[in-house]
Amino acid sequence: MAEILYIANASQVITMKGHSDKPAKKEAMRDLNIIENGSVLIRNGKILAVGPDSELKSEYADTIDSAKKIDARGKTVTPGLIDPHTHLVHAGTRENEYAMRLQGKTYMEIMNAGGGIHATTRATQEADFDQLYAESKKRLDTFFTYGVTTVEAKSGYGLTLEHELKQLEVAKQLNEDHQLDVVSTFMGAHAVPLDEKDNPEPFVDRVIQEMIPEVAEKNLAVFNDVFCERGVFTPEQSRRILEAGKKHGLIPKIHADEIEPYAGAELAADVGAISADHLLKASDEGIRQMAEKNVIGVLLPGTAFFLMAEFARARRMIDAGVPVALSTDANPGSSPTLSLQFIMNLGCLKMGMTPEEVLTAVTVNAAHAIGCADRIGSLEPGKQGDIAIFDVPNHLMLSYNYGMNHVDQVVKNGELVVGRHCQ
Repeated sequence: MAEILYIANASQVITMKGHSDKPAKKEAMRDLNIIENGSVLIRNGKILAVGPDSELKSEYADTIDSAKKIDARGKTVTPGLIDPHTHLVHAGTRENEYAMRLQGKTYMEIMNAGGGIHATTRATQEADFDQLYAESKKRLDTFFTYGVTTVEAKSGYGLTLEHELKQLEVAKQLNEDHQLDVVSTFMGAHAVPLDEKDNPEPFVDRVIQEMIPEVAEKNLAVFNDVFCERGVFTPEQSRRILEAGKKHGLIPKIHADEIEPYAGAELAADVGAISADHLLKASDEGIRQMAEKNVIGVLLPGTAFFLMAEFARARRMIDAGVPVALSTDANPGSSPTLSLQFIMNLGCLKMGMTPEEVLTAVTVNAAHAIGCADRIGSLEPGKQGDIAIFDVPNHLMLSYNYGMNHVDQVVKNGELVVGRHCQ
């Protein structure tokens, strides 16, 4: 017998209809396609119909009669939120560095002294598969409670073939075991090992010649990412790494222009990256080129907030035609949060985005940033039944009440995973 779920009478259903073929840009980022007093019908994990409650009850009366029902009266229904940039799989925390930064140390000073990414690398290398799995699973459980139903997960805390593979294998196993979907990115080029800092070329060669081919052969990642930043990987080294990944079927992503202008946005456009992430210091020319090539700008305001840095110029990017997505950048050093709702608050309050733009940025544009917009990111027939139900009467409340979790219920593939109000 088919499993049927009917989410009925929502104050607003945010469908994001019409943005599956390409990411929303400019004014289209404000087009949420809202249905007032709307309902969603899901059968066997897929969306069967979306529309005004009266229309669905008329057209699908027999199907609805046999469905489990969620009364969403007075609530706002959206596609399940999507986090397109996380460092999910890691061990350890770095609260000691937080205290150091409050006393005036910079992120790069801490990293170059052996802290930062290197501290998490040591903890991750020392952790076995089971420890990494357990800690990362707990994070996925928490993501669910904030309305997130899909995350991207990067490696990059291994820095050796053995430990990079371990991170990716944990992410793969979690994707198979956990209801929340995990999309993997290889990021062996996250940092240069400390003992090779003065001569990084041999490490770059190992990433290209050893790590990328092995990751691709084992089918452990969809994307290949690199930290293009002064003191980490140069634009020339980053290009070689990204081009090598493309030869093995890995789609380019790039950590770009986070600490200082470094032509990362321009490189993203030139190599055909699906996204360029961070972009706090992206140049006007880099923004122009990203818009021209349809590179998605994945902005991470939680990182700027936590590092007390200048925020990315989201308003400039959107007005220039860059399709923008938002993400937590969940990681232990520069953005230790799992709340994508708080990131939405920051998008409005610190980057000049509208409430409509931030919703687009954490749904359909985020789906495009990880190559999944054909199945998630909007509420349309045939797509996965991934839905967040918020206990607020309209979408404006999601960015108006800051620092709060408005989730009432979460549905993943048509199954209730958060909340108990299903009849």
